[in-house]
Amino acid sequence: MKAINAITLILLAAAVIFTLIFLFSPGALGISERGTAYEKYFDSEAVTTVNITISADEWNDILENPLAEEYHTADIEINGDFYSGVGIRTKGMTSLTSVASSDSDRYSFRIQADEYVSGQSFAGLNEFVLNNNYQDPTYMKEFLSYELMEELDVPTPLHAYAAVYINGEYRGLYLMVEAVEEDFALRSFGADYGELYKPETMNMGGGDRAEGGMPDFGGEFSMPEGFSGTMPNRGGQTGGEFSMPEGFGGTMPNRGGQTGGEFSMPEGFGGTMPNRGGHTGEEFSMPEGFGGVMADFGGFGGFSSGGGADLVYTDDSIESYSQIFDNAVLDGVKDADKKRVIASLKSLADSENLETDVDVDEVLRYFAANTALVNLDSYVGSFKHNYYLYEEDGKISILPWDFNLAFGTFQSGDAEGVVNFPIDTPVSEGTALADRPLIGALLEVSAYKEQYHEYLRYIAEEFFGPSFSSRVAGIDALIGEYVKTDPTAFSSYAEYQEGLAALNTYAELRAESIIGQLNGTIPSTHEGQKNSTALINANALNMHSLGPMGGGGFGGR
Repeated sequence: MKAINAITLILLAAAVIFTLIFLFSPGALGISERGTAYEKYFDSEAVTTVNITISADEWNDILENPLAEEYHTADIEINGDFYSGVGIRTKGMTSLTSVASSDSDRYSFRIQADEYVSGQSFAGLNEFVLNNNYQDPTYMKEFLSYELMEELDVPTPLHAYAAVYINGEYRGLYLMVEAVEEDFALRSFGADYGELYKPETMNMGGGDRAEGGMPDFGGEFSMPEGFSGTMPNRGGQTGGEFSMPEGFGGTMPNRGGQTGGEFSMPEGFGGTMPNRGGHTGEEFSMPEGFGGVMADFGGFGGFSSGGGADLVYTDDSIESYSQIFDNAVLDGVKDADKKRVIASLKSLADSENLETDVDVDEVLRYFAANTALVNLDSYVGSFKHNYYLYEEDGKISILPWDFNLAFGTFQSGDAEGVVNFPIDTPVSEGTALADRPLIGALLEVSAYKEQYHEYLRYIAEEFFGPSFSSRVAGIDALIGEYVKTDPTAFSSYAEYQEGLAALNTYAELRAESIIGQLNGTIPSTHEGQKNSTALINANALNMHSLGPMGGGGFGGR
């Protein structure tokens, strides 16, 4: 009897343990499903089908009021899986306003599963975005950038091409990207994930925490550090004084050849641009309607200085880092969480405890990729944005986001400067490396610099190596027909084909320059490259074919 009772107790205990394991296991809580099930929608070797069904009134309201970025209700079918009552709205910053001011209505979208139906998800995913491939005739800049990040094991949002249909009608080929929110954190870091922030210097109104937001045009419009004036409504008013900050001077000719004073701006914009001392700076390609020579930016550091987006330590006050903490992605961020971030920034400033307070290897991998891609619409550029800051257990790292202006296409038509972008001062020219301490502080440590160089060598020899053109050809085989028939494309199919050739040329020349810089035959800093005769000749690279900022048109076919 005692033996039987003992066996019974053992069995009961085992049953209780099994039950507890089942009840509290990640799978039982839905974590396994939420972390993996929706990956079926992000097959990088297939084109996902997204069919959005929306009433005529809701759709027309989106098209008539794109800058409102307001959610509308719709049904959506993803590869045959049907979801009812989801939220859809426009998204973006300059891309949104640029499209809104053009003849195009090819907007990017943010799709949220539970905006109207509580608890609904896309096989475990709450939200994704549909990027419109703005300023990318190749359709591949962002896709390939994410692939490089993945190859270097940087936590990267899932992404796949998507053929988007509106009420059954083909709308165009988009890039579908997992939102960097709770589901991303769970998938990437497990159930005990840390905190996510999206530092932003361009918070100028609007309601999109993740995009920074843009104000309605019309009425008073102010921007920090010298930007101020009255911006006209889009309804046909074309005037209004507008003053620019110090450092933006120079000769500003219009497209008619006038060499100073009046500056022609796109539809709905107006004002005069004074000549401040005759410094003409470097050639600057601006969107359709812009023209002229733009002066060097001088000390101008983006739309807003201070606030922490540069990750420069100033003091221990939480209020000093509003650009970080006002853009917390996850709910429930506490002061203790914020103080851990500040402690990490202080370690960067002091060059102490770096291994304890910074995920050094991850950060070096991210910046090796970002440098190879010459992605300046990012942390290393003037605007210090388009990245996520992740903190877990007091250790910070950086996560990728938004690469439509990678491959050297942010504010640049200078092919030689792009190809030879210096690997050891991998920040915008005129920006001090110390002003971007997340990479600057690490490059001061010889062991970290060597590690960073090894990642760059791998990228140059492997990712940009012989297999790169094969990968471009493989993606072309996947998406080419969708591009050819894209009814809302920003560029023509011929321009798409030219863009692919330019991608291959970029990879070949950029790899050659990186190897030369690593081997010491090419200067690896901005200062060292001035007047250098050792730079790689980039005459074969047509930057326009890659879609530089403002270089592309609208309309397609």
